[in-house]
Amino acid sequence: YRSPVSISGIGMVKQEISCGYAVIEMFAKWNGNTDITEKTLYGEYGKIVTSTGKAFEKEMNRQFPEYKTTMHKYLKNEELINLVYESLASGFPVPFEWAALLGDEWTLHYSLVTGLDVPNDLVTIVNPYGYIEEITLQEFLNRTSFEAYKKMPLFLELGFAFGLFEKNTVFVVE
Repeated sequence: YRSPVSISGIGMVKQEISCGYAVIEMFAKWNGNTDITEKTLYGEYGKIVTSTGKAFEKEMNRQFPEYKTTMHKYLKNEELINLVYESLASGFPVPFEWAALLGDEWTLHYSLVTGLDVPNDLVTIVNPYGYIEEITLQEFLNRTSFEAYKKMPLFLELGFAFGLFEKNTVFVVE
């Protein structure tokens, strides 16, 4: 972890339909594909199909058959940091699930990790809410484990309890 790792050339896509679709669009544009957008994805299905981790993984593999996307869930903190670091070092941004703020409200959200600088305690995230976040490693871990989520609505608590949503989850593209 001595050397910072980062991915450049990720353009911001501010979500209009879905954070999952916006992350897929950002990945597509970074990969040189301007045909995949939130609107084309929604138009293809007429609904949002990326609301669970498994569904997001499936859609990444469907949209980018030249790569293999694998969901890693319920990781220990060290495993999570290792996978993010290795993926960025291999040249790929890292889609992930976490608790993100939309105004004053915590939400279950997808974003992209584009940088990790362990010596300087910094994680860089492109958030489809429309901004780039630079946060500490501890905040990243608190938010991927959903410990940061204050007053979680009952339907989300049940979703975690029944395995619809996962904690400490990243999607590694190879």
